[in-house]
Amino acid sequence: MKDEDSGNRLGSYLRARRALVTPERAGLPPGGNRRVPGLRREEVALLAGISPDYYLRLERGRDRNPSPQVLTSLARVLQLDDVEQTYLLGLAAPRPRARRRRRAEHVPARVRQLLAHLQVPAFVEGRTFDVLDSNPMAVALSPRLRAGQNRLLSFFLDPEEQAFHQDWAEAAAGFVAALRTTIGDDTDNPRFVELVGELALNSQRFRTLWARHDVRDLTGGTTTVHHPVVGELRLHRDKLPIDDVLLVVYYPDKDSDSDEKLHLLAALSSTGTASEGSCNVAKSGGSASTSGGSSSCCQGTKRPDSE
Repeated sequence: MKDEDSGNRLGSYLRARRALVTPERAGLPPGGNRRVPGLRREEVALLAGISPDYYLRLERGRDRNPSPQVLTSLARVLQLDDVEQTYLLGLAAPRPRARRRRRAEHVPARVRQLLAHLQVPAFVEGRTFDVLDSNPMAVALSPRLRAGQNRLLSFFLDPEEQAFHQDWAEAAAGFVAALRTTIGDDTDNPRFVELVGELALNSQRFRTLWARHDVRDLTGGTTTVHHPVVGELRLHRDKLPIDDVLLVVYYPDKDSDSDEKLHLLAALSSTGTASEGSCNVAKSGGSASTSGGSSSCCQGTKRPDSE
């Protein structure tokens, strides 16, 4: 974080990525008495065909205008994929950004109409992962998809959200990588600074993933979640850009077991049973309960993760 604050984002990225490449992966003998987990600076320079002194200047921010050819060679040595290489190229001598007043994010009226008509869970997400609006099915799927919640904070700081996702650890890595891609060179955005600061203070897992400097495009996919009332659901997720926001839609395979459960959830949602069951789920048994206290998802409280 310190290097990013001081403006040496290129150096931070190079250091983080070379720490992830072992000598064996780079085709070098492992050797002994290594003090770094990945490649040494001189090894990166050798494999990229540049001088060790020049590579040191790049990492320390003394040279901020490397050629595309040098960056492409470094991307090859660091075994970056296409998204990561594009990100690396963008870190070198970024184009000056015109300061402009940011418009408040809003949900277009036509999107609100679309949400009202969709019979599957759907919500509108802002650039900083704030939930701007959602339909009743989204709230029935997870109370943390109510308007006003923040997906990042819920994901890392709410234990119930962590239990909700079958593949939470893998999804967490993708979420942080997507966050870094979304931030891009907008590192002084107050909302991003606030989110990263709060997560870094309260989540060890977030700090670990953030230090890796992974980047990933915002895409859809398939996920499995554990709903406290209807059980396991396997859902596809698509993110559709509309103006300056994203419409996120969850849907199952037609006529699948998850499809039947989602229809049941819709019926329960119409009577309010689904949301009540989610908020009164017993901590020990994982099933809906009609007694006991209210859960953090209903109160909107956030608690640090357990790592």
